[in-house]
Amino acid sequence: MTSIFHSNLSKDLSLILNNSDDYNVIIQVGKNQNVKEFQAHSVILRARSPYFKSAFSNKWATKKNNMIMFTKPNITPRIFETILKYIYTGELDLTKQLCEDILELLIASDELLLEELVEYLQEYLIQQQKNWVQQNSVFILNKFASYKKLQDYCLESACEDSQPFITSKNSLLLDKDFLYSILERNDLQIKEIDAWNYLIKWGIEQTPGLESENNDVSKWTNENYKNLEKTLRQFIPLIRFTEISPIDFFVKVRPYKDIIPNHIYDEVEDFYYKGIIPETINLPHRVGKIESKIIKSKHANIIINWINKKGLRTINDPHYEFKLIYRGSDDGINNNSFKNKCKGQIASLVVIKVQGSEKIFGGYSSIGFNSIGNLLLIKNNKGWPSYYSLNNFIFSFENIKDTHNMKISRVINSSKAILDYYDNGFNFGQGSLCMKYQNLYVNNRNGIYENNLNTDIVYTIEEIETFNVIRCK
Repeated sequence: MTSIFHSNLSKDLSLILNNSDDYNVIIQVGKNQNVKEFQAHSVILRARSPYFKSAFSNKWATKKNNMIMFTKPNITPRIFETILKYIYTGELDLTKQLCEDILELLIASDELLLEELVEYLQEYLIQQQKNWVQQNSVFILNKFASYKKLQDYCLESACEDSQPFITSKNSLLLDKDFLYSILERNDLQIKEIDAWNYLIKWGIEQTPGLESENNDVSKWTNENYKNLEKTLRQFIPLIRFTEISPIDFFVKVRPYKDIIPNHIYDEVEDFYYKGIIPETINLPHRVGKIESKIIKSKHANIIINWINKKGLRTINDPHYEFKLIYRGSDDGINNNSFKNKCKGQIASLVVIKVQGSEKIFGGYSSIGFNSIGNLLLIKNNKGWPSYYSLNNFIFSFENIKDTHNMKISRVINSSKAILDYYDNGFNFGQGSLCMKYQNLYVNNRNGIYENNLNTDIVYTIEEIETFNVIRCK
């Protein structure tokens, strides 16, 4: 067995850093009045940083009296001192660091190719400083776009809770590419009239000659409208106009008729006045907020596509709402609680978070789970009540962030889609996805569903939720 003595190693390397009488590198950092020289050892810098390894081997630095001289004017002494301690000891203390300083540290770490530190700093900001990150999302998106983990978090936060984002002091300065990414998402949690109002304000701020001080529409010239139309041309088709009420359309959208393409405006008017569904405006309804501790709206959007059996939805496809009827942490994780809360012939969705894994399992039943009635009843050879459905499916997500590696298994033997068994909370296809007390089985041994989720692992349920799936049109 190998013994590990990392703590003493870190302590000894710290002594080398602080008492570097055998150093062979002098690094000057900072500029103007904020300049400091640091003494270091090339062998340690080369081993820990690909940047320094390349710099020393390619002779970017100069030599003076056998001493490597190196300058980094774009990194402040305070930030470089933190990095140097990390390089030597693997230690990092951020407890007293301002978030702005952590972002500065992130940039410097990225430049010095310290990948481990770059990943850690992004994760630290997301986990430990999430309120600050959310309040400064626009600044981070505009200035730190190359840090994907941080970028993705800011975009997710903006979509999950859009009101603080669109009302923040810097929201009108958001880069146009990020605005497009947000407005095109089906899981953006926003009233469509609020999306329109924000877009107009953003467009005015971004259009030369308008800006916020010239937002009195009654004083605009044709040239003003033409310039605003040019600014917003690519964004107008992303607005779901059919989700805006007629009165809001008349009061808040109609004054900007001149910036809306004629074919879009005509179709929207036909929708309001004649009830004609638009043909060219085919974006689906945005997915409403789902009251879940297990999945997010982006997962609900994927599940709706599975229900509709389509890859992408359009305005003509059904819109659904998810009504929470059962949560294990509130109602109890056991068969009786599930059966009492989740009964009757009604389309339902169950999602499960399991212990010891980041996986999320779930199942959709177009007929419900228990007490379904006799209309769809088919007794199996053991006398257990099975129920018929062509539309059921079970699924899994790898984790809460997963929108690419999910798996779905649709029902194959439709006469056994749901088993209503006394010893189970729910049972898709005799064990394909089954709750028994506080355990979850996903074995599909009877082949009633497609075999994409099959596992012999018996999971312990950590949290479970059930929703009635209500078709809105």
